[in-house]
Amino acid sequence: MPATYTHNFDTPAYKGSVTVNTGLFIGGKWVDPVQGGSVEVVNPATGKVIISVAAGTKEDVDIAVKTAAQAFKTSWGYKCAGAQRGKLINKLADLLERDIDEFAALEALNGGKVWSIAKAADLKGTIDTLRYYAGWADKVQGKTIEVKGKFAYTRHEPYGVVGQIIPWNFPMYMLGWKLGPALATGNTIVLKPSEITPLTALKICDLVNEAGFPPGVVNIVNGYGTTVGQAITEHPDIQKVAFTGSTLVGRKVLKAASESNLKVVTLELGGKSPTVIFDDANLEKTIKWAAFGIFYNMGQCCTAGSRIFVQEGIYDKFLEKFTAHATEFSQKTGDPFGTDVQHGPQVSQTQFDRVMGYIESAKKEGAKIHIGGERHGDEGFFIKPTVFTDCTTDMKITQEEIFGPVATIIKFKTEEDAIRMANDTTYGLACHIFTENVSRAIRVAHALEAGTAWVNTAQTTEVSVPFGGYKQSGIGRELGEYALDTYTQVKGVHIALDE
Repeated sequence: MPATYTHNFDTPAYKGSVTVNTGLFIGGKWVDPVQGGSVEVVNPATGKVIISVAAGTKEDVDIAVKTAAQAFKTSWGYKCAGAQRGKLINKLADLLERDIDEFAALEALNGGKVWSIAKAADLKGTIDTLRYYAGWADKVQGKTIEVKGKFAYTRHEPYGVVGQIIPWNFPMYMLGWKLGPALATGNTIVLKPSEITPLTALKICDLVNEAGFPPGVVNIVNGYGTTVGQAITEHPDIQKVAFTGSTLVGRKVLKAASESNLKVVTLELGGKSPTVIFDDANLEKTIKWAAFGIFYNMGQCCTAGSRIFVQEGIYDKFLEKFTAHATEFSQKTGDPFGTDVQHGPQVSQTQFDRVMGYIESAKKEGAKIHIGGERHGDEGFFIKPTVFTDCTTDMKITQEEIFGPVATIIKFKTEEDAIRMANDTTYGLACHIFTENVSRAIRVAHALEAGTAWVNTAQTTEVSVPFGGYKQSGIGRELGEYALDTYTQVKGVHIALDE
């Protein structure tokens, strides 16, 4: 029987105890992995190990898939009406709202998120997502089609067992994005959380049982990408896989899916999002949103506005005010459970080293550090918000995804110059545009090659609006009604009416 771990919090933000089971969740039960492996979970604010949790392998995925397939046939899928599925998803959202402080505490402890932000953004967003898809559960409908001599119609049917692989930067939020539409459409799930941040995914399993989901509908198999992740993407009885993570790993997921059973794949991958600021922008609001666009979640966002293009007429004034704002923000770096803290650590030593490596690379290529560029404190994985000037669009720091609190600021002259430089990337996840000219806002939003365009705002996703990437930023869409299409397959039915 797997062990449980209880963490006692005595912090300015949260006081209380949270217990997490450290095993694998298969068939509504906690089980030990077949091979008995484990993985250490680290607190990024201190660099110290919190606890070791179970690490599954291919054998555990096989068991989970068989369990999920049985649940699909006997208690979910066509055996559970959409209205009932919606009730269960809503119940899960209610329970998560009840325990929101506990989940925010785990997000801060395990992921380094600022507790108040984790509660107000990540957890609230997860709850809203579950409730949104609960409402869709009994509204997935086909169409009748006029044809001669027949009654023809379409059905939107679930795949059955779907595999889901979520990242470490938004553990709960991405879990909600994956669970919501998959459950609403009648699929059963085998999900792998990131081995770096598994605690909230493990914690929600108890709520799945408490909500009353049939055993086997949701299965959580923690482990490494090279074992559990690969087993999910290659498994012949998984008909669809959804992955959020880097473009490099996304390629591997797509290859494994194509070489196994041609399973359907949706990918939400990396980004190098431009922030384009025109002379007529409201400078005060723009400063706030541009800083939020790159420094939110310590820059660990696929949509981070890391390339900031500023029109020459306001470049100097923008740089002055942006510097002051970023400096003030940097002074609020510290313990995620502290008061008045807005900036926490990077998630791991590996990610810390990666970001610092990009900073060193930029300096060697001739970019100038305007502020930041160094670690904060003497423990944990904290990096000060960093701004580079004197950058060119061909530098490594302006072409590759950094996934850290590092921005480049580049001057431009004309709208055409801005569009050309903004589109000079292999990515196409999101873009940010700041202007008071409505015609320009629409024109540039349409011209930029990205799946999401934010105008006079940044990083403000909505559960009802689709999200996904162009180019090498992904395949398919999450959120909104569009996500339902990625978890269903369409069947055309022909019934002859002629005698």
